[in-house]
Amino acid sequence: MTATSLLIEIVGWAGAVLVLGAYILVSISRLSGISPAFQWMNAVGAAFFVLNTWWHGAIPSMVLNIIWSGIGFGALVRLRLRR
Repeated sequence: MTATSLLIEIVGWAGAVLVLGAYILVSISRLSGISPAFQWMNAVGAAFFVLNTWWHGAIPSMVLNIIWSGIGFGALVRLRLRR
């Protein structure tokens, strides 16, 4: 395994931890679905998945995660503008 492929795998697993962690925290009412922390975890986690799925050639998953990340970053912009 090259250093690049190892880094891509680490990024992918970090993305998985962020997205899953966000879902768990909302499910147990530790975060709100409209909280910046939840949106950051989802947006960054999905962005990490984009890199990983692109590397592995999983185009449908990559497209899904581009959209998922865009939704998260869009929500963060809306939250910022409300302040």
